[in-house]
Amino acid sequence: MPGGDLMDHPLRGLSLDELRRRTSVKWRTHPEDVLPLFVAEMDVLLAEPVVRAVRAALESGDTGYLAGTEYAEAYAEVADQRWGWQLDPAQTRLVPDVMRGVAEVLMLLTQPGDSVVINPPVYPPFAAGVRRLGREVIEAPLGPEGRLDLTVLEATLRGLRETGGRATYLLCSPHNPTGTVHTREELTAVGEVTRAYGVRVVVDEIHAPLVHAGSEFVPFVTVPGAEDAISLVSASKAWNLAGLPCALAVAGPEAVDDLARMPLEAQHGVSHLGSIAHVAALREGSGWLDALLVDLAENRLLLGDLLAERLPEVGYTPPEGTYLAWLDCRRLGLGDDPAAAFLDRGRVALVSGPTFGSGGDGHVRLNLATTPEILREAVERMARAV
Repeated sequence: MPGGDLMDHPLRGLSLDELRRRTSVKWRTHPEDVLPLFVAEMDVLLAEPVVRAVRAALESGDTGYLAGTEYAEAYAEVADQRWGWQLDPAQTRLVPDVMRGVAEVLMLLTQPGDSVVINPPVYPPFAAGVRRLGREVIEAPLGPEGRLDLTVLEATLRGLRETGGRATYLLCSPHNPTGTVHTREELTAVGEVTRAYGVRVVVDEIHAPLVHAGSEFVPFVTVPGAEDAISLVSASKAWNLAGLPCALAVAGPEAVDDLARMPLEAQHGVSHLGSIAHVAALREGSGWLDALLVDLAENRLLLGDLLAERLPEVGYTPPEGTYLAWLDCRRLGLGDDPAAAFLDRGRVALVSGPTFGSGGDGHVRLNLATTPEILREAVERMARAV
């Protein structure tokens, strides 16, 4: 296992040639002349405790079906240490991954034809998954600064009640793609307005460990009015474990009975090996995560400097959380989907803004969890494409 700089600085030291040997979607979707900064994978080596735990499981043949509550207990330890969240493992259920968990929870709380409110621009599988379940997507867009617009949200919920429609609110916290970390005040206001209109809240909190200095992650089920909410959490994004998926549904105190109705088959496919990896990350990978956050903070600033120098027309607000950058490219004259131009002319793969729904036109999402060298080259190529 490499040590030294790669462990002290997880985003430093891996060369482009080394990364291109990977077989994940990030490195196999496009030809080798393309720099892939699209899908949410990080260009890191795993935390050593994760590798050690998975290796030991493989060597001992411990690859059967998952049992026990160790994942919930490990996540509860991190929640207490980092956010002061007294998470009760008895109020949780294992799910294969966060989006599968979102789907299962929505099936518990809604019926076909019900409405699910989302805040675009938002992670594309939100809308796609809701529609696949036979529910109607209702948009309550973010405000112009990329934050929750409580006035719009309340008007949306009021309109649904006046038409007799049943609604659930699917919240992304921290927000993908903007990297916004909702404040305690904002989340408390969400709890108040949803409670007032009898709307249940389901929260994707997968990026919770990836909140940067100066911002505070607030678990939604801990704010007033959110007692009947259900959150989905996981170690997968923070420790780069998408290929070893596992997640947890966490019920607020008034949602415990709802979560208890989740059928056992909903947990089929939960990865035993994934749980082993996640537990090791949660219990022994805090130092690695802290080092990663330092590297990400430096990349957030580096990206700002590079854009100011080479693409000053691009609007960029450093994300408060996540490793995703939401870039406003409307002043470049590249049309509604600038990602297409950056790929065709610059050979840089980014995520297309319009796929995130209303407010996405003219934008791209860039994954800055890579080496500084790749980040510099990517911005240079983007500038040449313009």
